[in-house]
Amino acid sequence: MALGNHSTITEFLLLGLSADPHVQALLFVLLLGIYLLTVIGNLTLLLVTRADSRLHTPMYFFLSHLAFVDLCLSSTIVPKMLENLLSQRKAISVEGCLAQVFFVFVTAGTEACLLSGMAYDCYTAVCCPLLYGQIMGKQLCMHLVWGSWGLGFLDALINVLLAVNMVFCEAKIIHHYSCEMPSLLSLSCSDISRNLIALLCSTLLHGLGTFLLVFLSYTRIISAILSISSASGRSKAFSTCSAHLTAVTLYYASGLLRHLMPNSGSPMELIFSVQYTVVTPMLNPLIYSLKNKEVKLAATFAGMVHGAAASSLDWIKGKMCHIYSGDSRRRSPTGRQRDSCGRQGSFASAWASQFLVQSKWDWVPFWLTVEARGRQSRLFS
Repeated sequence: MALGNHSTITEFLLLGLSADPHVQALLFVLLLGIYLLTVIGNLTLLLVTRADSRLHTPMYFFLSHLAFVDLCLSSTIVPKMLENLLSQRKAISVEGCLAQVFFVFVTAGTEACLLSGMAYDCYTAVCCPLLYGQIMGKQLCMHLVWGSWGLGFLDALINVLLAVNMVFCEAKIIHHYSCEMPSLLSLSCSDISRNLIALLCSTLLHGLGTFLLVFLSYTRIISAILSISSASGRSKAFSTCSAHLTAVTLYYASGLLRHLMPNSGSPMELIFSVQYTVVTPMLNPLIYSLKNKEVKLAATFAGMVHGAAASSLDWIKGKMCHIYSGDSRRRSPTGRQRDSCGRQGSFASAWASQFLVQSKWDWVPFWLTVEARGRQSRLFS
């Protein structure tokens, strides 16, 4: 009988956040805005930390991976939520549900490990500042990041492979807006003891284990900060880790409370789930941008550079047109001008763009020099 029921279960029904059509319309607009902010914020943070050489430090190396993980976590959950808010039948296939469980495990577990690695980075910066460069070398940072991804994938693979063999009963309603392992376990008619053991190990490793590492790191950090005699020194040391501490508090508080609560579909459970899977990925880039002067300076610098580059290209195009038009008038006995400004401007733009790509961010002083000395140069005279 169980096998017969299992063969007929091809999809699950997600109840979502609300059954009221008016509330669903409001939730759709709200969640769409949150998702767009999440994508824009994390992509901007990812591009800024990659493009600006001043941010090529261990802290921002971790931060760029954290932004990518948040982008993946939000993209795993929110698009399906938006689809279900617009549809009458809020269904998801068994394969799609297991895939969503897999990617939630990967991203959530990787983020927890990354946050613990960033806590160690803060501990080294505050407690061992003179040895920071030696301890937080490139090799250690790479090991911490790829170890985080590896643990996340391994954890997800073990849990999902065990879930594939589960037999589901006729009840196929999930009292949630997404597929999570606790929700699937409650629908199974087969023996789930191995699944529970695997889920418990995952919770201990990625939940309590990483939280313990963060807690120990901040215990030493706070102790070191309190031992500083000057108030300005304490403030400066605390500002080094304030953004990370805020992100850790938001993530672990909502995530641990969600998984420690019974799987009942209660409003409080849904609120905690939305907090750590939808809201936190949106807030992380805002937190790190507002609390780090380097990120704000790099983002402002990128905007200024973009405007300066556009002005410089227009100026070069005009100069090239002027030079070529003058040469054409001198060469042509009839005084006719060949209309080649577009061609010369395209050549100038292509040359400048190729130069910018090859030299990345080091071209800014060059353009400032060119613009300052333009009238003295033979090329632009």
